[in-house]
Order: sequence, then C-alpha cells, then structure tokens
Amino acid sequence: MTDWRADRLAELPPYLFVDIDRKKREAIAAGKDVIDLGVGDPDKPTPSFIIDRMANAIREPVNHTYSFNAGVPEFRQAAVDYLKNRFGVQVDPHKELVVLIGSKEGLAHLPLGVLNPGETALIPQPGYPAYQAATIFAGGKPYFMELTEQRGWLPDLDAIPAEVCDAAKLMFLNYPNNPTGAFAPLSFFEDVVDFALQHRILIVQDAPYCELYFNEAPPSILQVPRASEVAIEFHSLSKTFNMTGWRLAFAAGNESAVTALAKVKSNVDSGQFRAVQWAGQEAISHPDHVEIRALLDSYRRRREMVVDALGRMGILVTPPPATFYIWARCPEGYTSMEFAGKVLDEAAVVIVPGAGLGKAGEGYFRMSLTVPTERIREALDRMSKVKA
Repeated sequence: MTDWRADRLAELPPYLFVDIDRKKREAIAAGKDVIDLGVGDPDKPTPSFIIDRMANAIREPVNHTYSFNAGVPEFRQAAVDYLKNRFGVQVDPHKELVVLIGSKEGLAHLPLGVLNPGETALIPQPGYPAYQAATIFAGGKPYFMELTEQRGWLPDLDAIPAEVCDAAKLMFLNYPNNPTGAFAPLSFFEDVVDFALQHRILIVQDAPYCELYFNEAPPSILQVPRASEVAIEFHSLSKTFNMTGWRLAFAAGNESAVTALAKVKSNVDSGQFRAVQWAGQEAISHPDHVEIRALLDSYRRRREMVVDALGRMGILVTPPPATFYIWARCPEGYTSMEFAGKVLDEAAVVIVPGAGLGKAGEGYFRMSLTVPTERIREALDRMSKVKA
C-alpha cells in the first residue's frame, strides 16, 4: 500500500500520551468510571447572554455569506475597545488586528507567513505542542527554551546561545502559562521586547488565559513601549467565555506580522461565520459580566480544593495565580508517565504527564479544573487512596 504521508510529518514529536490513551480506553471498556482531568475544556455552558446574541444573528441572512478576513466590523471594534479598556493599548482595527478561527488556527498559520525554511523559532518547554508543530510545518527549526520552577517558569534569555539568537526569527511565549499557570510581570515583557529589538526577533505572545486570574491582572506585552515593532499577541474567546467549540479569536500588534498572517489566511480560509462574530462582539464587550465572574469564582473554589487535597497527599504544589490548571510535582521515585499511568490504573483518573508537554516537564503533572466540582472531589478522593 502506498504511504502518502509527507516527510514533514515524521519530524513531529511522538505522541507521548498513547499509552495513557490506551489505558483510558481499556478502563472504560472494562466498565470503570473514568474521570478525565486532562483536557482543558470548560464544563459549564457558554453564558446565556452570548447564546442569545448568536440566536438573533443566525437568523439574519446577511450573516450567511462569506465573512473573509475583514470580519464583522463591530467585532473588530469590540476587540480594539477591549485592548484599550483592559490594557490601555491602542491598535488600528484595519492594520494591526486580524480575526481568527480560534487562536490555534492563527498560531499554526503565522509561521507560514513570517518564518523562512531553516530559520529558528524559540519555543518554551514545557509548553503548548502547537508551537513546535507550526514551526515544523513552516520548515523552521525549533529551539527549546527550558522553563524551570526556580525561575518562576520564565525563560532565561541570557542562556540562549548567540548563534541561536542570530538564527532566530520567532519567539513563542504563553502567559498566563499552560501548563504551569505562571504569571509574567510587565518587567519580564520589557526585557523580552529589548531582547527582540536587539536580535530582530518577532515575539508571538499567546494570551488565551489573560482573564482567568485570581489576584493581580496579567499585563499585555503590547503595553511595553516599542512592542508594536516586534510583537503580536493572540487573544481567544474560548477559555474566558466558555466558547471553545465556537472557534473565535483575534491577533493584534505588529502591522507587518498581522498583514502576513492575514495574507496566509486569505489563501486557506474564508473567515469565521458572521453570526459567531456577533456573539463574540457581545462577549468581549462584557468581560466583567456577572456570568463571567461566576465562572472565575468556580475555578477559584476548585483550585483551593485541589491544592489543599494534593497537599494532604504529600504532593508538592503551588497555587497557580492564573489559568484553570494545577501543575504539581510527581511523588518521589516516579517519572511523570509512570505516575500518570498509576493514577489511571488504580484510581481511574486521567492526569497529564509533564513529559508529554516537553522534556522540561518531566517530574510534574497537570490537572484541569474544567470538570464539575463533585467529579473533581471524587477524583481527589480516589487519588488519595493510590499506593505510593
């Protein structure tokens, strides 16, 4: 049989969760009640005020045609207003902002527009696997910036070799961070912008969790003077507004990078459904809506419950300042894959082994708070009975 797969697929890292997936399917087939704390997909429905706007927009014939990349002007303006009101950042809705079919789509397409074959992308590790895949698909070379607990899960810019800096074209960042929940202060973004200006590197700051914080509000890299020369920031409606399946986001910042991304998109898609954009306009215009604040309060309560329970089990964990993830150390004597397998075998609970998010994630595991509270409580009770 002919193998039609392109060579570039062989460059993708191996899927390290295959054993966990197999065990999960086997447990379900055996009749076990598996609780999956691995996927970061909100368990509560999209807020009703957003659904109501969608219900009206979907009946308007004007919304049934192609939207293309210009999108719905009102959504673009709402995104501009959000950046101004939330961060004090002003962007041009026509030149410095592009509407996306989810931020993952935009992150996948941006390297095609700005990265030449053989050029290097600086990628945080542990981190979101899409950054590496997007680099490989564009013919680029990944260089991994190791994130450590000792540095607050921020990359050490001084540790990047000079020859790598010379070859680099992109730097991916993700704050608040998945999987660690780490928070990047504005002073760090200032250092990154200086670094990027010095080495002529485009910063790609992925910020889907910027509204999922518990105390201090995270900053935007676009707040830094001269950031518009070297940075583009991605904002998603998926996590904040429980709209993961709706697929709506936007990127804003450097005009050249925005233009490049828009040109790639004009050749591969025809824009997001207009009715979804109208729903998004309603959502992003009300980030402090009572239903949105209630979602964050529920994550806060779940975070406290999980951190407390893990602490009683003797598992080292620091309460994350943002996101809906818990990033904790594996018990001594276990690799992350071994511990995840043991928890699945003995407790029928799925957790994410840190090694699956890059070598620098070894020794840790991730749990998601996007599961009903009673199910999380049940999962924690089962985990407490796992024999170390």
